[in-house]
Amino acid sequence: MADLLKKYLFQDHSVRVQALKLDEAWRTGLAHQSYPPCVQRLLGELAAAAVLLAANIKFDGSLVLQLQGDGPVSLIVVECTSDLSIRATASLREGLAVPRNGSLQSLLNSQGQGRFIVVLDPRQRNATMQPYQGVVPLEGDSVAQVLEHYMRTSEQLDTRLWLAADAGHASGLLLQRMPDQGGVQGPEPGHDTWERAVALASTLEPGELLELDTDTLIHRLFWEESLLAFDPQAVRWHCPCTRERVANMLRMLGQEEVEDILSQRNQIDVSCNFCGKPYQFDAIDCTRLFTNPQDTPPSGAGSIH
Repeated sequence: MADLLKKYLFQDHSVRVQALKLDEAWRTGLAHQSYPPCVQRLLGELAAAAVLLAANIKFDGSLVLQLQGDGPVSLIVVECTSDLSIRATASLREGLAVPRNGSLQSLLNSQGQGRFIVVLDPRQRNATMQPYQGVVPLEGDSVAQVLEHYMRTSEQLDTRLWLAADAGHASGLLLQRMPDQGGVQGPEPGHDTWERAVALASTLEPGELLELDTDTLIHRLFWEESLLAFDPQAVRWHCPCTRERVANMLRMLGQEEVEDILSQRNQIDVSCNFCGKPYQFDAIDCTRLFTNPQDTPPSGAGSIH
């Protein structure tokens, strides 16, 4: 079954509801990446959040969420494109141990220098469409709280998030109060709906995001509400790394340096810095790189996926 993002709207159009549970896409992303459970959890929560937020961008491009840390974890980054293709990775700081029960603050903000960065990167750039970057301190005890703080202070949007992740799933629920529409009377249109939606979502029990499928979760929380449902959107894991790109990188090193590396080992092993996917080039593969530069040598071992 495909991983799906599902979107709903309260009947008065004042509150947006979005939910997803990543299974196959998340496990594909972890296939070549191994992290301590506490780091894996933060990465999965950020991945779920990125999909929930990217579903609402109004341009062809990508949303990038980064947690930059000063502790044992130096970086957690997720990219989600407007068609909901995601990739994610984390970098650990050499020489610093990751606490078994590390939290967001202890892992990324132990010195108070951690930062949360949001990047909106349109594919086609022009005078009216340029990349945007927002940077704020790491305020909050969870990924959800960091994002809620950013949305409230930088985007002026009331947003609540519930996120969870483990080795098998990455899940999330988003509530967002829609901007007031022109012609609407009253100081705070939709206030009662927003308060009710938050109260209902706050009854989520620990583990329900990971244990329940999306339809069951939404019914459990909002069965008394009349929600408008939109067509679900498929989510997939995609990293643009390829064997051909790695081959071009080796060509840029030059034949002499490649041969020098091969003199010390039987093959050259290269892993994608983003998804960890490994690529292997033996002596025959490397010879073909320079005897026929237009070809990318297919290796029997090649890449392991």
